[in-house]
Amino acid sequence: MPRAALERWLLARWYGGVSPGLLLRGIACLWGAAMRLRRRAYRQGWRRQHRLPVPVLVVGNRTVGGAGKTPLVIALVEALRSRGWRPGVVSRGHGRTGRGQHAVAPGDDARLVGDEPLLIRREAGCPVVVDRDRVAGAEALVALGCDLVIADDGLQHLRLGRNLEIEVEDARGLGNGRVLPAGPLREPLPARPAAFRVVQGREPRPGEWPMRLVPAALRGLGRRAGETRALAAFAGQRVHAVAGIGHPPRFFATLREAGLAVEPHPFPDHHAYVEADFRGLDDAPVLVTSKDAVKLRGIDLADAWELPVRAALPPDLPDALDSLLRQGTPHVDP
Repeated sequence: MPRAALERWLLARWYGGVSPGLLLRGIACLWGAAMRLRRRAYRQGWRRQHRLPVPVLVVGNRTVGGAGKTPLVIALVEALRSRGWRPGVVSRGHGRTGRGQHAVAPGDDARLVGDEPLLIRREAGCPVVVDRDRVAGAEALVALGCDLVIADDGLQHLRLGRNLEIEVEDARGLGNGRVLPAGPLREPLPARPAAFRVVQGREPRPGEWPMRLVPAALRGLGRRAGETRALAAFAGQRVHAVAGIGHPPRFFATLREAGLAVEPHPFPDHHAYVEADFRGLDDAPVLVTSKDAVKLRGIDLADAWELPVRAALPPDLPDALDSLLRQGTPHVDP
């Protein structure tokens, strides 16, 4: 089954009310048991959790797929830096072809460092280190002078000790509440929830923090490089919307809400684009997400535009994080 068809098949079971069936539920039971045992191993000290001499703030989500983590990480870097911190971001660099540890530079190839780390480095301007060994990557950030480490997509990476956790959730929530592959949960829900839950796409419940993803001005790509244009300038116009993110429909909905006539072209998350992906799309402007844009170097596009989005947060959220981090918040138990 092609990957796109498999994703649609799974999403229908995770979020669409279709029963996952006995096979998926059986595999999920095994996976869930393994994840519980893994967490218990850290809790009991059978596996060692490494702690850094600086605070560690983990941002992640309980489900697979995009929930808005990358815009949130960028917003947190900017907000906490304005409050006196020197933050750096550590990431595994999912989907990258490069090996070993790498300090990301703005001109790096996304294929070598990962699309999300490159986007964070370009937009936030802070040190970003990618390493499959996130403990080593975090230690490298400390050596670079960072006094705060933000672990991107690190809720399930228990080996790296943390002081605070932020869980990100979108309007889809936790789906059917089942563990992979019967549901979207990466692991069974831990006994202790994250200290902060940030939600976007729905109204926050008591104890949750709202986040809005706000479109910014379009940036030209390819032959349009250096140009900017308001999203409203495309209102009523037919466009090709290309998205290889965790939840492409969110991008398509943003464009439709702005009044654009959208022809959607979804791709798998972290898709590595080639010229052929844009064949036949030269009859209308092409709009892509920022996460896609960092992967389009070397592709000749005549009329293509990147739509950056900014995470709008209530100011008391970074204030609360800043206060807790300065108090020397104890490490979170696994």
